[in-house]
Order: sequence, then C-alpha cells, then structure tokens
Amino acid sequence: MTKVGYARASALDQKLDTQLERLQGCDRIFQEKVSGIDNNRPQLQECLRYVREGDTLVITKIDRLARSTLHLCQIVENLQKKKVELIVLDQNIDTSTSSGRLLLNMLGVIAQFETEIRSERQRDGIRKAKEKGIRFGKPFKLNETQVKELRQKRNNGIKIKDLMEEYNLSKAGIYKYLSCSSLQEITDA
Repeated sequence: MTKVGYARASALDQKLDTQLERLQGCDRIFQEKVSGIDNNRPQLQECLRYVREGDTLVITKIDRLARSTLHLCQIVENLQKKKVELIVLDQNIDTSTSSGRLLLNMLGVIAQFETEIRSERQRDGIRKAKEKGIRFGKPFKLNETQVKELRQKRNNGIKIKDLMEEYNLSKAGIYKYLSCSSLQEITDA
C-alpha cells in the first residue's frame, strides 16, 4: 500500500513548497506547474497511471486535482475502479470511510449546483441584454453605407474575388452581406 501525492501550482511563478511540505509522508509525489483548466497535465496523468490497487492518492485541496466537478467525478470513478482511495487534506476527506465518500459527493453536488446557477444567471443576463438591443460577437466589418456600396458594385458586375480583396472579407462574408437586407438580419442569421 503506497501513499502517492500530487501537487500542482497554477502558474510558473507560484511555489509548490507548502503543498510538498504537507505531502511529506507520501512514498512518491508527482508535481507540476500548470493551469487547472489546461487539459495537458502530464504529471497528473502519470500519477493516475501509477497508482495501483490498495494505494492512496493524497492531495492538499480538491482544486489542485480537478478543473471541474465533472472532471473530479471522472477521476474519482477511475480511482474507485482501480481500488485506490483519495485523501484531501484541507477538506478532511478520506474516501476509505463512508463519511469521506459522503462529503466528497456532497461537495461535488454543491459545486455542480453552483455551476448551474451561474449558467442560468448568465443566460438571463444575455437575454436581457439582447432585449435592450445589445449586440454580442465580433463587430461588423462593414457599415450600412459600405454594404449598399458592396451591393451596388456586385450589381454592376464586379467579381466576388475583387470584392473580397477590396473589403477584406471572405467569400462567405461577401455572400452574407449580399444576401441580408440589413445588418440586424446578419446578426439574427
């Protein structure tokens, strides 16, 4: 039975000293300096491949291990399949106990709830902003006058490739401006 530690700092200028000190009792420690949202965390992947049945993975905080609730659940499920326990020092979680598993699941559910509430608020905010006429996305490259000009030039037989060059637009962009009757229609398309 091996105790395996994992430590991660989010930025290159952050230090791992505190985490490493708290993980001193581990037989092996994997460490890296990489953002939690980065999918490429080679030391975490190596750590998860390294642990075997009967081992215990030790971390200082949940956010050092997973970038989201879903990611945490995936990691915990894989650890359970391998019969590896998880200890989170700061939250006093130990999945070898029923109360530790309960606490881990409760924290996961609460985090998921918070994420969903945040998404609902964001959707409501976007809807209200659109009702007020606020436009999202990239700004238009052409204004109404330029669009009229573009249409007139095309009606006069100017080639699409020449219009693309003159207005610095893609072929799809030219056709979008030609096919819509107003800039608002382009936004809604």
